[in-house]
Amino acid sequence: MQIKKYSGEIVPFNGEALRKSLTRSGADVDQVNQVYNKVLNEIYDGISTRELYQLAFDTLKTVRASYAARYSLKKALRDLGPEGFYFEKYIAHLLQSMGYESTTGQTVQGHAVSHELDVVAYKDGKLITAECKFRNDIDARISVTTPMYYLSRFKDISNINYQFFEKQLQFHEGWLITNAYFTSDSIDFAEYYQINLLSWDYPKDNSIKKRVDKAVFYPITCLTTLSDAEKQQLLKNQLILVKDLVNNPEKLDLLNLAKNRREEVLNEAHELLNYEVEEEY
Repeated sequence: MQIKKYSGEIVPFNGEALRKSLTRSGADVDQVNQVYNKVLNEIYDGISTRELYQLAFDTLKTVRASYAARYSLKKALRDLGPEGFYFEKYIAHLLQSMGYESTTGQTVQGHAVSHELDVVAYKDGKLITAECKFRNDIDARISVTTPMYYLSRFKDISNINYQFFEKQLQFHEGWLITNAYFTSDSIDFAEYYQINLLSWDYPKDNSIKKRVDKAVFYPITCLTTLSDAEKQQLLKNQLILVKDLVNNPEKLDLLNLAKNRREEVLNEAHELLNYEVEEEY
């Protein structure tokens, strides 16, 4: 069985990868087998990865909406676009969940030129800056030219005192963060020059998908009981996280939802947050 990737590349169908992604949704073994067998009965040679995802998503949703929501995390991060402004906000919140103070959209003067910084964060005496590379393409990869360029930017703001978080601080680390993937050359270059990388699947044991599951830190765009337009309206009102919706359910007043739909949304949100991730999946 062959699968057509978004890029047009044809690859063999990987049943084990599908099982792992279904398991990550929170479904139990019997439910995973149920969904997997239904998908297996409906796929065909040459099916696109987009169609395969949609088939698995739709089938999971019939079992439980929150399973489909968790399964859709990668797409949900892309839905923080199209420009990536909300992705930067999301990363700032993610860093806060890791114990950092954080802020977005800062401009600083370097040795040579000024720089717009996507995220600035502080923890344990260390000031870091993160550049967020948001991508809409499913299989997008960040090439080595990006960390090369970022290294020159970080050097230009190094060894300068800046006023952040009511302290005089110098930047200690630079991070490159993406919802996509890094090429192997990008990883090699960043490791050599000590640039921290964070992507959908890197580092393997502490990637975005691992961090989000462990911290139960899902974006509002995960929720399957909201339309795309409703999600965008909540984002425009600075509601980025499912956690924030659960803690502030009155935010749904913005959408003027019927009582039964409001209950569906909140039920899905609570179920999504009550998931205990397994260490291995």
